[in-house]
Amino acid sequence: MNISLHRFSLAARLKVTGIWLLLLACTSVAAAPTNVPGAPPIAARGYILQDFQSGAVLAALNADQRMEPASLTKLMAAYLIFDELRTGKIKMSDMVTISETAWRMEGSRTFAKVGSQVSVEDLLKGMIVQSGNDATVALAEHVAGTESVFASMMNQRAKQLGMTGSHFVNSAGMPDPEHYTTARDLAILTRALIHDFPQHYKLYSMREFMFNGITQPNRNLLLGRDSTVDGVKTGHTKSAGFCLVSSALRNNMRLISVVLGATSENARANESQTLLNYGFRFYQTHRLYAANKPLSTVRIWKGEAENLTLGLNKDLYLTIPRGQYKSLAASMSVSPQITAPVVQGQAYGAVRVVLDGKEVARQPLVALQAINEGGLWRRFVDWVSLLIG
Repeated sequence: MNISLHRFSLAARLKVTGIWLLLLACTSVAAAPTNVPGAPPIAARGYILQDFQSGAVLAALNADQRMEPASLTKLMAAYLIFDELRTGKIKMSDMVTISETAWRMEGSRTFAKVGSQVSVEDLLKGMIVQSGNDATVALAEHVAGTESVFASMMNQRAKQLGMTGSHFVNSAGMPDPEHYTTARDLAILTRALIHDFPQHYKLYSMREFMFNGITQPNRNLLLGRDSTVDGVKTGHTKSAGFCLVSSALRNNMRLISVVLGATSENARANESQTLLNYGFRFYQTHRLYAANKPLSTVRIWKGEAENLTLGLNKDLYLTIPRGQYKSLAASMSVSPQITAPVVQGQAYGAVRVVLDGKEVARQPLVALQAINEGGLWRRFVDWVSLLIG
């Protein structure tokens, strides 16, 4: 299919048919590429560093290798609980009866008494801040009746999120040969959790939580070391080693770090800090275009209207080496002949962004509104125009 091609940079602006477009100056000279050093050595079995907005992976090792998640499992449990709250199936004020199964959980605990009733809100804080296995199982039973059914829900949601390397058999992260995930999957999950539930994500920045007269600190040491870190979750078993999913927000750029299998509590914090510092030092994330904002106006044939506005259906973010923004160039390809009817959201071209001759982003240009077929006379006039044009 033939396409019309518009080229533009991200520096100069030109107003075309009432729409602000970005113009490529043919005489412009791209800035010299900034050399980005490789990621520093990280003492862990696997890790990944990813930008939250663009999804760009800035560093990784064994990111797709199956590993034991330990209490990082509770990120998936929390995602499901948050979704139940969002849909109104449960409420923060709901009182949950602590079963003997939940009460007998080993490892990290919130120390909820068997037979007592505890609010969903307190159990969430116990699960997130104290990493309480008893609180997690109690929540799982409250949502699904049994922990095994809740685990099935976890696997279903993992599939929906695109976590292709994960399988869960329990809610709290107890060791099991069939209970595993990957660093990449945990980054996918964390990204979704922060994006979908920002109102609940703030729980991950709590430094401590007191329940039943016992105050327990958040085991994420970065919360006390780095003011830009606001989460996320620790995990540890003898077989999994020391694990940490962390996230930090600096100058409107958010990074997610996943470190699996470090040698100690302090090491997982240090290695995570090293990854975050590397990403913020050498990369920068830009929002190039906003969703649902017109990027082009094109002629539409045989429709109720003569013009169709095209744009993006989601924000276009790009993570690039620092200092390279002015070197970006973009081109916009648009279908040469668009005929009504037009469905809102239907693609009629693409925006392509290039850095140093390499494509770094591509996103569909879609119709920002629906346009029905025009009347008989309009269709006839346009048919003649197309015939002789």
